[in-house]
Amino acid sequence: MRDIGVDVKPPEKSCEDKNCPFHGHLKVRGQIIEGKVVSNGMHNSVVVQKDYLRYIKKYERYEKRRSRILAHNPPCISAKVGDRVKIMECRPISKAKSFVVIEKEAE
Repeated sequence: MRDIGVDVKPPEKSCEDKNCPFHGHLKVRGQIIEGKVVSNGMHNSVVVQKDYLRYIKKYERYEKRRSRILAHNPPCISAKVGDRVKIMECRPISKAKSFVVIEKEAE
C-alpha cells in the first residue's frame, strides 16, 4: 500500500485497480472536496454532489447551490449511494473524470 501524501485513513481491502491511489499508479494532487454520493450506476465511477452557499450582495442573503462531480471509485473503497466521501483531484482518467475517491467518511 502506497502513502498518497494526504492524511486519510487507507482502505482495509486490497484491489488490483491501476487507477487506485493506494494500490495502483495514480498520483493525486490539487483540491480535496467533500460531498455525498448520489449515483453509482457506472462501472468504477460515482457522481458526488457538493452543496454550498453563495452570497447575493443585492439582497444580502445566501442561496443554496450544488455541483455534481464525476469521480473514479476504486474497488477497495466501493462507495455506495448516500455515503459521504472525500474526493481528490488527479490526472484526467477519462473525458469527464479528473477526481478519485480517497476516503469514505464514517457516519
